[in-house]
Amino acid sequence: MDFAWDPELEALRAEADEFARSVTADLDVREDSWIVGYDPEVSAELGRRGWLGMTWPKAYGGHERSAVERFVVTEALISHGARIAASWFTDRQMGPSLLAYGTEEQKQRFLPAMVRGEANWCIGMSEPDHGSDLAHLRTRARRDGDQFVVDGTKVWTSFAATADWMYLICRTDPDAPAHKGLSELIVDMRSPGIEVSPIEDMTGNRHFCQVTLDGVRVPAANLVGTENGSWGQTMRQLEHERGGIDRLVSNRALFLDAVARADATSALVRQDIARLEGEYRIGRLLVIREVLGQAPNGFSAATKTFGTEYEQRVADFAVRTLGPEATLWNRWSRALCYSPAYTIMGGTSNVLRTILGDRVLGLPR
Repeated sequence: MDFAWDPELEALRAEADEFARSVTADLDVREDSWIVGYDPEVSAELGRRGWLGMTWPKAYGGHERSAVERFVVTEALISHGARIAASWFTDRQMGPSLLAYGTEEQKQRFLPAMVRGEANWCIGMSEPDHGSDLAHLRTRARRDGDQFVVDGTKVWTSFAATADWMYLICRTDPDAPAHKGLSELIVDMRSPGIEVSPIEDMTGNRHFCQVTLDGVRVPAANLVGTENGSWGQTMRQLEHERGGIDRLVSNRALFLDAVARADATSALVRQDIARLEGEYRIGRLLVIREVLGQAPNGFSAATKTFGTEYEQRVADFAVRTLGPEATLWNRWSRALCYSPAYTIMGGTSNVLRTILGDRVLGLPR
């Protein structure tokens, strides 16, 4: 079943679609653009068009548009492979976190630059040996007067090498239980004591980084929300990260191009296409539930798991469709090599299934 947008939303979708096509026409690879497609000029243009901070208050530079309007724009951009990574984390995650938990001074200071597409942020969550286990992270922030002194290591920190700011999750009370004693700090990436080491993945991309913080001083005014009480804040932030359209359409362009080259005379191939198209529409409805606020708390774990496992099936279908051509290094083989990342980034599928059973379904341990 197709759900038609009203005329205003359809016009917005067409505008975003046209823009996305214009900035991707010369790209050989259009997959995963929200995580690997770093282009500050595209992000600046999104700011000029009013497509960043779309739902945020005008008092902070936002546009007070609906969540559905933002969905329409971002779906078009990512589906076509527009290189939006320079502003994606700020728009998806950091801005909403500051709106929910930041001080008035923090909102006035940081949000307008995000809306203009001028600020690049990274997220300091995962750590060596503690990827999905955020409760046991070891990066330590010690209070010293009106500053925190931070020591520790973060890993898989996308775009740390180009970021202006890091939104850091750290331990401020080492004696508290695992889920207690955590805080969130805004860290200037130009601070002394920060070392960034890019990590090259098997596709040749270097957006992942390891970040070492050695005696990094952070003003106490950069504390976001409650000191020693950020676990709930972080879980809310992960809702933004896991339930969006980016977890479903990263390789939508790949799928459509593979369908165009598939042998439609084969009943088995037609069956594969129908299954994948049906799953895409189911996943899209799950995301729309998140957008409309109709999903239960924590259900983004299910939305992300479904979407990212679907994306892996798309990559597999594309490679099977291309056959021997996919054994060469090209767009198709690159998609297959990158696809394991879908179910790891933002929480592994096993961890998310545990969250879903425990927190949403209330199943016994």
